[in-house]
Amino acid sequence: MLYLEDLNIGDHFTSREYEMTLEEVKQFAGQYDPQPFHLDEVAAAEHPIFQGLAASGWHTSAVTMRLWTECFPVAGGLLGTESSLRWPRPTRVGDKIHVEIEITAIVPSKTK
Repeated sequence: MLYLEDLNIGDHFTSREYEMTLEEVKQFAGQYDPQPFHLDEVAAAEHPIFQGLAASGWHTSAVTMRLWTECFPVAGGLLGTESSLRWPRPTRVGDKIHVEIEITAIVPSKTK
């Protein structure tokens, strides 16, 4: 476990790679984001933006959160962290994703 005093500006953390599988993409989409471009290869291929099956952005985000918590074991969880989320292109079946974290600021809580 890491504590605030263990961190330094410039510290980097990198997660393991995670491969998105067809089964998981369809399972997640079927339960949480049932849009044709996440579930049906034919409909997805005809979609003007995706042009092929794409994982739900929320699926990608959930996997990202898992990888983040594995590679950045902060005591007490990730309360108060600032992060950004972008989906610059679709996540596809077979894509391997990972998380890279860089400490850019350390601001102790004013209430602690």
